[in-house]
Amino acid sequence: MVREESSPQPFIGIDVCQDQLDVDAYPTPQPFSVANDATGIAALTERLGALKPALIVLEATGGLERAVFLSLAAAGLRVAVVNPRQVRDHARARGLRAKTDRLDAALLAHFAATHQDRLRPTPLPTDTQQHLQALLDRRRQLLHMLQAEQSRLTRALPQVKASLQEHIAWLQARLDDLDGELQTLLAAHEPWQAAAEILRSVPGVGPVLTLTLLGDVPELGHLNRHQIAALVGVAPFHAESGHPERRKRRYRDGAGKRHVAGGRKVVRGVLYMATLTAIRWNPVIRTFYQRLLAAGKPRKVALTACMRKLLTLLNTLLKNQTTWQPAS
Repeated sequence: MVREESSPQPFIGIDVCQDQLDVDAYPTPQPFSVANDATGIAALTERLGALKPALIVLEATGGLERAVFLSLAAAGLRVAVVNPRQVRDHARARGLRAKTDRLDAALLAHFAATHQDRLRPTPLPTDTQQHLQALLDRRRQLLHMLQAEQSRLTRALPQVKASLQEHIAWLQARLDDLDGELQTLLAAHEPWQAAAEILRSVPGVGPVLTLTLLGDVPELGHLNRHQIAALVGVAPFHAESGHPERRKRRYRDGAGKRHVAGGRKVVRGVLYMATLTAIRWNPVIRTFYQRLLAAGKPRKVALTACMRKLLTLLNTLLKNQTTWQPAS
């Protein structure tokens, strides 16, 4: 249900780019732009603070939106960071094909007004939470660089191997230092320490998944199993439209009649690797996986189902504040 006329407060959309923030309002357009830097964000926060919008919507853009979100949310404004897929679907539903930064800002403002009943402001992370997220981001960057250099080393000419080996050793040392810093931060925060003890009690869950869930999924343990699966992006969606023969072919090719989409890609990647371990060492996940294969499910479908089962298991344990038991 849309209640666009029920409040005199405007809805704001902000399109986030590397160097610029494009802003617009709904129902009365008020387009303007500011630089995506400390000065521009401060000016934007002051301007929107005086405007007192009903809701501000940003797209998740791989971290580019973080600084403006933190500034606006810290000022007490209602800000929702949404999945870009939702906004693209909204644009298609309106028949919009043109795409510019200015148009995207107007689209986001309209999206905020149209979906105000189901959009919830994104919680402002604590300073400790921000610290953990920053360290996790840096760890991913170092790991990506390390893997790239290791790949280059396998096909490098002798003249550059020494340089690559030196850089690989440096990256590994920095990665080890960062892992130590993450563990120190975890040990200094008692609620995280208690949650980590619960998570690590589950076979297949290691320190990387534990820290990723604590830093990037603070909702874990506070949502039901359907909500947490959808949040991370391992909830199945039906995909059964089209000609019956094409549906059968999709299923034979491993796509199945349902698929997963959206969610938190970084978390899903770490969860995938943990699930590969859990299939070997966790009796509950291993039995579930083998049962799905025996029922004729493609391996990709079975693995995704195991990811969902592992995530929902962790969610239940945190919600009940109990450690894992083999019979659970």
